[in-house]
Amino acid sequence: MFQLNSDAVMATSDRNRVLRLLPIFAGSLGGVLLLINRVLTPELLDSQARSDALGVILSAVLILTGLLWQQIQPRSPDAVELIGEQGFELKQDLPEFVKTELAWASHLLLTNTVTRSVVVYYQGEVLLRRGVLGNNPTVNPGPILQRVLEKQKPVYLVNLALYPGRIEFDYLPENTQGVICQPLGNQGVLILGANAPRSYTKQDENWVEGIGDKLANTLSNLLNETSTLI
Repeated sequence: MFQLNSDAVMATSDRNRVLRLLPIFAGSLGGVLLLINRVLTPELLDSQARSDALGVILSAVLILTGLLWQQIQPRSPDAVELIGEQGFELKQDLPEFVKTELAWASHLLLTNTVTRSVVVYYQGEVLLRRGVLGNNPTVNPGPILQRVLEKQKPVYLVNLALYPGRIEFDYLPENTQGVICQPLGNQGVLILGANAPRSYTKQDENWVEGIGDKLANTLSNLLNETSTLI
């Protein structure tokens, strides 16, 4: 199991950028060397002229390949620094096992995905807030959250700024870039905020779904047997 942190992401992004620029650099260097060689040659032979022509073609192909890579190769989305304080808040009257489960799940999400803010909403209450915290500590379900609860299907808002319904996520940092709402049965929602748009991969979504199913099972088995949330 690997841990994905911001330094690793930046290092990978830098390597990819260097690889995309490599053909342009090689083609440009080859063209310059051919020009220097042509200028410094006192007598131009037919064989050298043919070699120079071939070299110019190869340099042009390399430069064109590099330019095409700039357009085709996917680039990492631009990340922002989320506005808010780092924190870890748990509902105090939860059973210890539930607290441990929530702490474990949120830690995995924050260290193994692009998630920067985690909120667990269950049976009308906020059980956990962790990561970069928003200003509003309470969750008032809007249309998007209501849909997740009713349909019991996850919703991934790849670029939150494009959705008019983003105003309902005032409990997340105000500049949150992407949001996943993962249902916890029909009783709650696991809400995740990212600091870059279109940053959750399919693998991340599978991670979130698996952890959400585990949390839903734990909460339904334990919280429904107690009166701590009443």
